[in-house]
Amino acid sequence: MKLVVSWLEMMLIGAPLSLGWISPVWATDIPAKAPATKDGQPYSPPLGSATAPRLLWGNTHLHTSNSFDAGLFGTRLGPEDAFRFARGEEVVSNTGVPAQLARPLDFLVVTDHSDYMGVPDALRAGDPTLLGNPVGKQWYDEFHGGADSVFKLMSTTFKDITTGQHSLDDPALEKSAWQRAVAAAEKYNAPGLFTAMIGFEWSSTPGGDNLHRNVIFRDGADKALQTVPLQTFESQDPEHLWAFLASYEQKTGGQILAIPHNSNLSGGLMFSDRTFGGQPFDRAYAEQRAKWEPLVEVTQPKGDSETDPAVSPDDDFANFERWDKANIMGSKADTPAEQPFNYIRPALTRGLKFEQKLGVNPYKLGLVGATDQHTGLTTTDANNWFGTTPANEPNAARTSMPPRKFGSGLSLPAPVEEASGGLTAVRASANTRAAIFDALRRKEVYGTTGTRITVREFAGWHFQPQDVYRSDFASYGYAHGVPMGGDLSGAKPGQAPSFLIQAAKDPVGANLDRIQVIKGWVDAQGQTHEKIFNVAWSGARKPGRDGKLPLVGNTVDTAHATYANSIGAATLYTDWTDPTFKSDERAYYYLRVIEIPTPRWSTYDAARFGVALSNRVPAVLTQRAYTSPIWYEPNPSG
Repeated sequence: MKLVVSWLEMMLIGAPLSLGWISPVWATDIPAKAPATKDGQPYSPPLGSATAPRLLWGNTHLHTSNSFDAGLFGTRLGPEDAFRFARGEEVVSNTGVPAQLARPLDFLVVTDHSDYMGVPDALRAGDPTLLGNPVGKQWYDEFHGGADSVFKLMSTTFKDITTGQHSLDDPALEKSAWQRAVAAAEKYNAPGLFTAMIGFEWSSTPGGDNLHRNVIFRDGADKALQTVPLQTFESQDPEHLWAFLASYEQKTGGQILAIPHNSNLSGGLMFSDRTFGGQPFDRAYAEQRAKWEPLVEVTQPKGDSETDPAVSPDDDFANFERWDKANIMGSKADTPAEQPFNYIRPALTRGLKFEQKLGVNPYKLGLVGATDQHTGLTTTDANNWFGTTPANEPNAARTSMPPRKFGSGLSLPAPVEEASGGLTAVRASANTRAAIFDALRRKEVYGTTGTRITVREFAGWHFQPQDVYRSDFASYGYAHGVPMGGDLSGAKPGQAPSFLIQAAKDPVGANLDRIQVIKGWVDAQGQTHEKIFNVAWSGARKPGRDGKLPLVGNTVDTAHATYANSIGAATLYTDWTDPTFKSDERAYYYLRVIEIPTPRWSTYDAARFGVALSNRVPAVLTQRAYTSPIWYEPNPSG
């Protein structure tokens, strides 16, 4: 007899399928109780066991119309629009273009400036409280008075930020703006599906030097609304910010941290060897900085902050999306003497030296990437980048706009010199505020230049070469080593740390060229060093005697803004042991994963709008990922 079972019936009864025949399973064949393993436990491995954290993608730095500068630039998208766009909904951009992410984010932190928060929206709406203030009424008239008048207002607010002196003080307006920001995060936070984190930007800019920090809360509205964002008009000293963070935690029982960004535009202040007040570091200062600032933003549109050719002359990949002309306000030019204090890699290395002296490393920093877009839109794909302000949302003229001049006679780079931004990848146990914050705090995170490269690494003392291919790679790595952001110690005589490393291309992006280990260390004489190791690469290339390795090739067609994944590798695996290791030397190790060359966003624009390629920027670049370091600490006995 031939038995015919419908697809619906098969789904209901769980019939197994094979080619050519169907074997039905009747209800009487279903076990009466859940199966048990040999030790008598119910079969469901993930429940009650420590599963490896999942990879989540997000943005830790975004501005909306709630920010004074974004609103004055013409941004109309607010915090709600930002969260809606990030989680995959379609919105209309500030210039009227429908926009939607092909790949939504897992989380977003809206970090509007605390100084003058909400003022542009109030000016646009004609808020009665604002109009009742003489300065507010003047600003309202300027805001609605045409382009020249708005530029005058912008100049006033930027001067206020630079000097730390406010022209308009309206606590009620600021509190209202903060309440709206928090309400938006609460509305769109969906634990397990999409995380809307609460945050703001503290924007200290003394004399035009960038000391900005993004402040991120672990908590929800019940705790975040017990405070209002700290303004730099109270103080431009980062230690004042740390006191605010400590006060918040003490008052609410919540948790909070700060992330410095754009150290490349800090005029040598961000990673100075002295405090804001000009004093040498002591242990207390180092402890406070390490506690409140566990991370740093390594890449974003206003330049890449990893390193610079001036401080890493032997690094073939150091000259990536450089903004090394002036500080953030263009009030003074960069100098060679400042560059070691503007970039992250030399700061990581000097941090080892501080630890040797003080017993604490103030620059023990994990690495994240972000967009710092002032449009309410998180976009990082080079082939569909929506710019950092409404003026440079996609249009035929944005790659030919001139540099922005300042009264000092200096200029910041032209809009075409902006990069297409970065993303933060976190290894979190769940897609929730608490789990993501905890991953940030423990530094199990990495930053990319907008691409979604997958990277995983572990360091330990007993890994074997074949372990990199284990099917249980992650759980074995956690059990026998430490992940990125971790600390390694306990070296025995003759031992050197070994690293298990896996990387995979962005599923819709470019193949991988190589994986590099960047090592920094301080020797017994207190001298700092850095070295780059090419540890895995695609193709049949071999490093030269100097250890350097040429690119695997270049398939970019600049005229049509296309490339081919006919070179490179989809995945790269390797085990690596440090050949230069000395057990008495403090060190750090982070990974840099490099893609094959691809068109820059400006090259996509040239092909899309039929305009000439800009001569200010390269036509192609090598996108990359930067992992948080793993630190080696010598044994107390030496």
